[in-house]
Amino acid sequence: MELKKKRSADKLKKILALLSLAAERVPLSEAAIKRSIEFQKNGIKPMDSLHLAAAEDNKADVLLTTDDAFLRAANRMNLSITVANPVTWFMEVMQYERQHSD
Repeated sequence: MELKKKRSADKLKKILALLSLAAERVPLSEAAIKRSIEFQKNGIKPMDSLHLAAAEDNKADVLLTTDDAFLRAANRMNLSITVANPVTWFMEVMQYERQHSD
């Protein structure tokens, strides 16, 4: 039991450290909550659906995720933003930059 508590405490500490890096907090509007319900009907988990709806509602260009199931489900839908794996997205951005430099 103690080991489980330690893991949870370590995980919470990491989450709080990441949260402290956030430059902006995104509000969750009523429209975003309704949109998240639509996303859930398309197989997206509740927390992922809220993240996606908030990103879309606040006109983000891209939402990055390492969750393959979330990525596949999001890419089957008609979204106003891009949902991508961070590594793949970064490689595409770097390739674009190389092609358009000069």
